Amino acid sequence: MIHINFYEAEAYCRWAGRRLPTEAEWELAASGERSASGGGFTERKRRYPWGDEPPTPDRVNLDWRHMGCVDVGAFPKGDSAFGCRQMLGNAWEWTSSVFAPFPGFVADPYKDYSEPWFHSRRVLRGGAWPTRSRLIRNLYRNYFTPERKDVWAGFRTCAL
Repeated sequence: MIHINFYEAEAYCRWAGRRLPTEAEWELAASGERSASGGGFTERKRRYPWGDEPPTPDRVNLDWRHMGCVDVGAFPKGDSAFGCRQMLGNAWEWTSSVFAPFPGFVADPYKDYSEPWFHSRRVLRGGAWPTRSRLIRNLYRNYFTPERKDVWAGFRTCAL
């Protein structure tokens, strides 16, 4: 489902007794690497949910290939190390996080790129089906005001 604004995603979560993931939780689910013992995760981050190999048509719904969203189970080869599906492609995903700089942030030379929007937007992660595969990776952040529903945005939920 796409064209959901942040408030609608939050309302669904309240109704379902769940919540939106934070940006950090979303990133861990997408880029985390399981430890060899299986009891946790390592400090290494994957470039993509499935590993470090570039996106391919059998892993992810990007590049306008399917002209819309596909079933969440359509690309099992694209699963994250934790079994999360469609972390990239299909829809941008709202997080509960406010768009703000990370520690060590250095402003882009193009002054109007991100800095003016800090603390007034919400973070989306994951990329939607029309996103170009050459541009997307686990660390890519998008941001919009919470009432926007004209973007290809959806959401996933977490336990309370």
